[in-house]
Amino acid sequence: MALKLIANYSKRLGLPGYSSHQFAVTVETEISNINDVAGESTRLYQTLQQSVDDEIQHTGFVPDEGYGISEQGTRNGHRSNGANGNGHTNGEAWACSDKQRDLIIKLVDEHGLDKGQVDDTSREMFGVGVRELNKLQASGLIDRIIEDNGGKARRPRNGTMPPRRQYQNGGVR
Repeated sequence: MALKLIANYSKRLGLPGYSSHQFAVTVETEISNINDVAGESTRLYQTLQQSVDDEIQHTGFVPDEGYGISEQGTRNGHRSNGANGNGHTNGEAWACSDKQRDLIIKLVDEHGLDKGQVDDTSREMFGVGVRELNKLQASGLIDRIIEDNGGKARRPRNGTMPPRRQYQNGGVR
């Protein structure tokens, strides 16, 4: 009776510009003796690893930093030209979601905040201005605005605030 041995080896490499590529090889072989499994597994692993390592060195196309951002302001096929799809525009493109942009603008208006100070807070926390914040960063700024200015901030029952988060660029929240 033949035994089927299936081996797979895969490798993924991170590349510049939030890109990556991966390569995988799978083989299927038959062995006639159960005692051959360990030796055949070792041989297959070494062969597959060498094959993948040889091939993955050819990265092919690697996008540059601005890839996916056209002059019209679209990013990776998504509208970011200031239009939210409802015919409304905000003048300039924002990197975060339309809902986050609208909430930030609403909080600034409701609390009478200085837009320059909010932009400075964004730069302090994340190293970029408000319009360049990604979704995760925008969420952090929204939390900070609510925390600093009241509103829907969640406070523990004992009245103390949680410790501020430390960001990689030295900013805190």
